[in-house]
Amino acid sequence: MKTGYKVCDAMTEKVIYVRPTESLETCAKIMKDNDVGALIIKEEEKVSGIMTEKDIVRKMVAEGLNPLKKQIKDIMETNITSISPEKDIFEALILMRDTDVRHLPVMDDNRLVGILTLNDILKIEPQLFDILVEKIELREEERKPISNLKEKEGVCQTCGEYSEELTNKDSVLMCEKCGKES
Repeated sequence: MKTGYKVCDAMTEKVIYVRPTESLETCAKIMKDNDVGALIIKEEEKVSGIMTEKDIVRKMVAEGLNPLKKQIKDIMETNITSISPEKDIFEALILMRDTDVRHLPVMDDNRLVGILTLNDILKIEPQLFDILVEKIELREEERKPISNLKEKEGVCQTCGEYSEELTNKDSVLMCEKCGKES
């Protein structure tokens, strides 16, 4: 599917850079002050990583580590998934879904020219929301509480009590007690 919109049509050109030695506290403040969910890490004019809100939560907070005592290099992602500015935004969305990222650095001839976020895509092409729905991971059927029920388990249609062994009498599901009484 092609949308007719290129990545360069939707991307944010103003990218915020930080050094890998910057403290996480400073980076969090920069993200808050600039209302962004990701920072690009640059070392000697070369992109060396990306750090997102998700990285802070999963690699620091969820692990019980103190983000005030760490530098961005401790949690930044160095294996960067990027995209060309000439690609269709649908391709970008598929790449985001497949790699489980919400921020794509936009690279042109090994030079960072912008960053593309899910919000950028939805602003320009809101009907692509359906693709995002695919990103939601549904629990496997066997993990859902309802699928763990035994086939004959449920609520008696006669007395309203829960039973692990219902019987079907004249299209009415009954517990053992009600079945004996009828």
